Amino acid sequence: MSIGANKGTVRRNIFHLRVIFSLLLIAVWLVSYSPRADAHAQLLETVPDAGARLTHSPEEIKLVFNEAVETGVGAIDILDSLSRKVNVQSVKTSGDRTVVTIDPPALDDGIYTVSYRIVSEDGHPISGSYVFVVGNPPAAKDASTFDLQSHLGHTGHGAASTQLTSAEFVLYAIRVLYYGGLLLATGIMLWTGLANFNRAETSPIVRSWSLVAVRTFLFGSILYVFFHAREVMEGQPLSEWGRLLTRTAVGSTWLAIVVLSLLGFAALRGGRVVRIVWAVLLLAAESWSGHASANHPKALTVALDAVHLLAASIWAGGLALLLVFWFKDRKEAGRFAAQFSAGAVASLAVLVLSGIGMTMLFIPRLSYLWLTSWGVMLTIKAGLALLVITAGAFLRIRVRRGELPGAALLKTDGVLMAALIVVTALFTYISPLPANEPVSYHQMGAAMHVSLRVTPNVPGDNKVTLKIWLPEQTGDPKSVVLRFRSELHPDAPINIPLELYTDDEIDAFEGYGKFTYRATGPYIPHPGKWTAEIRVLDKNDNELVETTEFRNY
Repeated sequence: MSIGANKGTVRRNIFHLRVIFSLLLIAVWLVSYSPRADAHAQLLETVPDAGARLTHSPEEIKLVFNEAVETGVGAIDILDSLSRKVNVQSVKTSGDRTVVTIDPPALDDGIYTVSYRIVSEDGHPISGSYVFVVGNPPAAKDASTFDLQSHLGHTGHGAASTQLTSAEFVLYAIRVLYYGGLLLATGIMLWTGLANFNRAETSPIVRSWSLVAVRTFLFGSILYVFFHAREVMEGQPLSEWGRLLTRTAVGSTWLAIVVLSLLGFAALRGGRVVRIVWAVLLLAAESWSGHASANHPKALTVALDAVHLLAASIWAGGLALLLVFWFKDRKEAGRFAAQFSAGAVASLAVLVLSGIGMTMLFIPRLSYLWLTSWGVMLTIKAGLALLVITAGAFLRIRVRRGELPGAALLKTDGVLMAALIVVTALFTYISPLPANEPVSYHQMGAAMHVSLRVTPNVPGDNKVTLKIWLPEQTGDPKSVVLRFRSELHPDAPINIPLELYTDDEIDAFEGYGKFTYRATGPYIPHPGKWTAEIRVLDKNDNELVETTEFRNY
């Protein structure tokens, strides 16, 4: 090929490259300046409306989109106030697939989240969520649920503290005395009502130690009620003490416990049925004065607590009698060991099952066990219970062989019993749940200052205040968006419907204009860890983003 032909080929190639490059520039220009169409399907309408408060359960739930959607992939869920999925009866789409209809079951009073993660007809993923309320949902549970002072109209005493302090040690010592006396007195009464101690050598021992247990409990119950009442009535006049003991549920229960402790001496002289009834009434009264009475459903938690205390008293009272017989009358120790080992196995099984049941009712998730001193104490208690079960198994083996319980084994069981009573006295005074604290976030920057407040920061209704400061030369924001994103459902954020208002707080920054927004409603539908996402678009279409994490219980 000649040199001239080669030059011609090069010129043609250069020309073709110029044409291609020019076409690319034109295409880029057309894309940049042509109106943009959002190809994603958007949620246009919901039934019920977002944030709606209904008097009764909705017959159906609808999601209306601007384009056809595919519900065969992804998920559309209804979540209750603990973020648990509600079993829906059916999910249907309209003929043009723009309306999704959910047929829910009858919903109880509560806060519900409709969460969707589906795809549009063209395959783009779309997600989001919104909240509505049915009836009058119960108040959220946190440490305040178990704060006795707040129930009586008194606050600030810290009785529901989640941490142990040295100032509480005297009260804890009294609680140990009280719980020890309660379990021993009721346990010995139950055993004397259920078992036979008719031998001439045995009867005086049982009567003597029964009297000691009842006296100890009377002394402990008086101290227990007095010190707790003094703590609750701190700063209140003495005249209010009568109202506490006669006009409040917890005060009446305390008064009943003291009266029953006095009647214990009469029960000692009564028959077996009288002793059993006294013990059951006393344990029932105690169940109404603890954490169980502050929880929901109250009937179930109180019943579980009473069964738990009953099983604990049978084990503790029986073990105390066995230890006494071991040192006083070895023959009776051998006889009673067979009855005690059988009763101990049953009572320990009931203790474990009722304890698990109450724990699941007190706290919404097991992870909460590691957030408070209550959980730490409960973990220790569970470990001690495991050791008790192990010791009980060895005791049962020896008894079945016809052998007397070993001294070391009995002493170990006695030490474990004392440790369990101490731990129980401590952790029954501490709140099972952490305390919720209001969100107060503030971040300063050259392009924007942000302040976010969420009060009281509980699952349910909250007041949200968002403040934005922009440089004066930037002007008013084009849009301000606030979203709450749950850690459990990060792809389904909840948009907070902000309203612009003018507040009179003195928080101006020189050279910045302030813009304040607020919203009130059930925009935190369930407890957990949340991320607040703040997006501000200024007049130049610059997007400024701030995020902060918070959690509630």
